[in-house]
Amino acid sequence: MLWLKAFHLIFMVTWFAGLFYLPRLFIYHLQASNDTEHERFCVMERKLFIIMSIGAVLTVTFGGWLLGSMPGLLATTWLQAKLLLVGLLIAYHGWCGVLVGLFRRREARHSDLWLRWFNEIPALLLIAIIILAVVRPQ
Repeated sequence: MLWLKAFHLIFMVTWFAGLFYLPRLFIYHLQASNDTEHERFCVMERKLFIIMSIGAVLTVTFGGWLLGSMPGLLATTWLQAKLLLVGLLIAYHGWCGVLVGLFRRREARHSDLWLRWFNEIPALLLIAIIILAVVRPQ
């Protein structure tokens, strides 16, 4: 059980590293002034998205494995709330994937300010998820 938790946390950290950095790359990409910079950011964003997607899949896989070993936890409010937030995080991840494609095609229309606010979403979700997992409020 402790090994499952360890791997769940390891891949969660990997996933969040990408979720924190990819929107920052979008901000820098928005400021790219030539084709060479544009191509460099496209490569960086694509590779980071792949790495963070692997982290996401493995986080969910190990989390599901943990849940399968303790199915009674599904009845707890804190876990239901945590799973809801994880669902939002998965949606955010998908939105990042859409943005990777828009930037690649030079169709991204969001402002620098919008991207900076967008960049804060995973931090807020992380805080809430960790509090739910550690404190387990009823």
